This record gives sequence, C-alpha cells and structure tokens, in this order.
Amino acid sequence: MSRFFSDKYAALTPYTPGEQPKDMQYIKLNTNESPFSPPQSVLDAVRNEAGRLQLYSDPESTALTEKAAEVWGVKKTQILMTNGSDEALNFAFMAFCDTDHPIVFPDITYGFYPVFARLNGIPYRTIPLKADFSICVQDYLGVGANIAIANPNAPTGLALSVESIEEIVKSNPDNVVIIDEAYVDFGGESCVRLVDKYDNLLVVQTFSKSRSLAGARLGLAIGNEKLIADLNTLKYSTNPYNVNRMTAAAGLAALCETEWFENNRKTVCENREYTANALREIGFTVLNSKTNFLFAKSDKIGGKALYEKLKARGVLVRHFNAERIKEFVRITIGTREQMEIFLAKTQEILEEEEE
Repeated sequence: MSRFFSDKYAALTPYTPGEQPKDMQYIKLNTNESPFSPPQSVLDAVRNEAGRLQLYSDPESTALTEKAAEVWGVKKTQILMTNGSDEALNFAFMAFCDTDHPIVFPDITYGFYPVFARLNGIPYRTIPLKADFSICVQDYLGVGANIAIANPNAPTGLALSVESIEEIVKSNPDNVVIIDEAYVDFGGESCVRLVDKYDNLLVVQTFSKSRSLAGARLGLAIGNEKLIADLNTLKYSTNPYNVNRMTAAAGLAALCETEWFENNRKTVCENREYTANALREIGFTVLNSKTNFLFAKSDKIGGKALYEKLKARGVLVRHFNAERIKEFVRITIGTREQMEIFLAKTQEILEEEEE
C-alpha cells in the first residue's frame, strides 16, 4: 500500500472474488454464474439503450422498479434497485449498523459480510453453524444486534424455512434483519411476503444468478418504505446514478421473460440433482443444496487437491481455506454437458488416487 493509504483501512482484508484465469479455456464452475445466456429480448434492450449513453440513467430506475414491484408483489416505494446485490448489502450495513448497533452473522457464510463490517467500522460477531452446517435458529432469537443471514446460505447451499426466518425477525423487533436471497430461486422460500408485517426485515436479491445478468450488476432491496428511504439517503449521497441505462433495460426485459426464467431455473435444479446423485454414487458427501451450486467432499481426496487437479484438467471449482470447510469444494451447476465433463474428470482423479 502507499504511504497515503488511510490507517482506518490498513488492516482491511478485501473480499476475494472467484478466480478468472485466462491461460486456457476452462469449464467455469467456480463463481455461481448462470450457464445460460440472456434471452434475445434482453440483448435487444441493451442494444437499443446503448444509443443513449450520452445521457445519465434514470436515478429512480422508474420502469424497472415498477415492473419489479409487480413481480414481487410490493409497492414501488418498497424497492431499491442497486448496482448488484452487494451494493444493497453495503448500504444496509452502513445505514443500520454502527458501534452502538453491531451485527451478527454465521461463521460460514458469504465472505463479504465481515468485509462490509470492517470497511464501515462496525463491530460484528459470528455465530457458529451446527455440526451439519445448518443455522441454529435459537442462536438468533433475541440476539440484541442486527442480523445478516444468507438464505439459502453460501457456500453450504442449505436453507431455512420462512417460518424460521419469521421467528428470528419477530424476536428482534429493535434490530434490522437482513435476509440475503441471492440463491432463493433454486429451491428456497422467499421472505418478501413478510415485509409488510415486519418493519425490521430487509430482503436482498440479485439478477446475477437465476436471471443470467451477473455481468450487468443488478440487485434490489425490498422492505418497509422507511427502510428503503434510509437506503436511498445513502444512494443519493454516494452515487445517484448507480444503475446504468443498459443494466436497467436488461433488468426490465429479463423480468418480462417469465417462461424463459422458469425453464432455466428448472433446468439448473434438474442438473443439480443429477450431479448430486452422481457424486454420492462415487462416495461424496453432498449437502442438500437449494441453490445453483453443490457443496461436496470426498474421503478419497482433500478439497484443495481436488480443486487443483480439476483445474489442471480445465475445470474450475471453488475451494475455501477455512478450517471447517477446507475438505469441501463448491461446484456451480452448469449445463448437463458441463456437469458430465466435471463428473468424468472427477472420476479420473479418484481412480488415480486409488492407484
């Protein structure tokens, strides 16, 4: 770092994105992207908007927000569109957390939560997952702090029921509960229907996974109108034009493609179950995922070694060094062909280990 870098950030450990190597053509199963390109209508919408780039985008993303309100069944004043769901999460940490209002989240979860906390000088505490990697609801009841929970969780893929989330929200009336639903479209249950009932619930979703717009960077927060007003205060204090013209057009078009959306997420879920069953047949432990990825380990090879050997064969998966999960790899669900190649390469590696 330079000699000018502020001391308040000197100890900050940034989030590590999934690797994007360019030394060869890989089957990318490491960053939880969709294997499907956006539909033609989305590409056409982006192309049409590109001719207006000399003009600022609509700071309210009006057309997109109105369509999103229709899709999620809420008022447009209960939605904030953001530059990816990460921006919504960061705004929430900034808006509702400080030294007098700390935050808690699981010890194994989305890696950006501790980064956001440290970045904003927020005291935080992690709550260990149970031995089976599930969240213990009782640990969050009346916890006396703001809460962030990814549901389904990452990288485990496990999900809580809406009833469990409601129990947590209800027991913490004086704190904000942030439910990060990045993967909810692949088998989880959304808590959006609870936002009218609880003024302390903020739900965050993304267009990156099930709507194939990871490269567009589009997310949203849904909650009580006053919570959304708080987030808007931060948006208009940092970047009023946070959603660019082409992204807003892409998001609007994507929300109109209901059949395409349903077919693609159904295909991902089918490929997930196919892959999970195949891995179990060759001895893997596979958690019960409700996401577009699997979290799995083998007793025949360590997680890091499997990741490295797959990479050498042109298949990227994600490995984490944290002690409790270092024997696991996270496998994004791709097309059936991609999953068959992954399984074949994995079988090759296991056979080599037995020689």
